[in-house]
Amino acid sequence: MQYEAKTFTIPVLDGISQKSVEEHLGLYQGYVKNFNAIAALLPEYAKDTEKNAHAISELIRRKSFEFDGMRLHEYYFDQFVGGAQALNEDSALNQAFKTEYHGYFQEFFKVIGGMRGPGWAILYWDPQTKQFQTGFIGEQHQGVFATLPILLALDVWEHAFLLDHGAQGKGKYIDAFFKNLNWGVVEKRFTAL
Repeated sequence: MQYEAKTFTIPVLDGISQKSVEEHLGLYQGYVKNFNAIAALLPEYAKDTEKNAHAISELIRRKSFEFDGMRLHEYYFDQFVGGAQALNEDSALNQAFKTEYHGYFQEFFKVIGGMRGPGWAILYWDPQTKQFQTGFIGEQHQGVFATLPILLALDVWEHAFLLDHGAQGKGKYIDAFFKNLNWGVVEKRFTAL
């Protein structure tokens, strides 16, 4: 089965240019294309695993990198669809934030996103313990909290902010991300659990 790149109706964003969004979407489409190419190649290499052991190992490593890049970008772009929407004060998500983060979730999450190095700041929900988990995924396939549903995905690879804010502009980009975030999407992810 081949994966198809999704389309996202993203409005004009404040602080993230249309050119940056277009370039970023092109990168996402590359993840889909690369994942499909690797998945198609693996059965051929599997015909002689002894001869192709090293190639198979590298393809498997790259396969998870491409897949995670594809899926994390789908979470990311979906969060802009419909335009900026404030977090509903009465929502279950906001009440959970107040309990666990004492009203400082966004500030806390910005610190994670602002860490040095490329990657993803991710907010998860652990259904077993009924609490949030936050993490930083470097290289998008290392540091993942296995099995936990993703509620919020913030791309902090340089490609997300370099065009608009320069090499030192990660903080400005993160502010723009939250300014444009559709919290309704995140709330739906939370209530669906």
